[in-house]
Amino acid sequence: MTMQALESKREEISTINCQSLGLIDYEEALVIQRRLHQEVVDQLSANSLLLLQHPPVFTAGRRTLDSERPIDGSKVIDVDRGGKITFHGPGQIVGYPIVKLKKPNDVVGFVRQIEKALIQICQDFNIEGQTYCERSGVWIRDERGDRKIAAIGIRVAKGVTMHGFALNVNPDLSYFDRIIPCGIADAQVTSMERELSRSIALEEVLEVVEARMKQSLTQVSA
Repeated sequence: MTMQALESKREEISTINCQSLGLIDYEEALVIQRRLHQEVVDQLSANSLLLLQHPPVFTAGRRTLDSERPIDGSKVIDVDRGGKITFHGPGQIVGYPIVKLKKPNDVVGFVRQIEKALIQICQDFNIEGQTYCERSGVWIRDERGDRKIAAIGIRVAKGVTMHGFALNVNPDLSYFDRIIPCGIADAQVTSMERELSRSIALEEVLEVVEARMKQSLTQVSA
């Protein structure tokens, strides 16, 4: 690539490029993430947001304890993100923001921006989500107890993010019974469908997720 072409390419990198990948294996998506991450680091690709679903899979972050893993022999993929063990499956919108941060060391600020977008998405569907002190993600908290509706686990390398969030729209929540989700034993996991007490299509939520996330990511991306 010539210097002129390289400069032209870099001038294009000013927005969030959203890609919808549909249902894709976790490990295949991880390869795509890593390739895009390097391209964003090298300023050869735009900041990106991957939106997708995974076939049923458990993934474990760096802080996962053996006692939190499934005891039934279910496969667990260990990954280089923060957080602990979680489940991904159909009916869950998974988002992987791969963006260069304005403040490369402000990981907490980035997580808070993702949480803010997820709370706004919940509010768009009349669900009152909120943050919960030291516990990351988005929660429903009322007289019925504490219930997690969205999880977050990220990694920042060379000032560029990868991994991301998972919003439960209408997944099979029974998978979470096999693990201690995010290492939190005293809270439940919920979904938009459960909170609304009605069926909700993934497509109904996906467009809102894209708009809200792109809006939030532009606040923290370089």
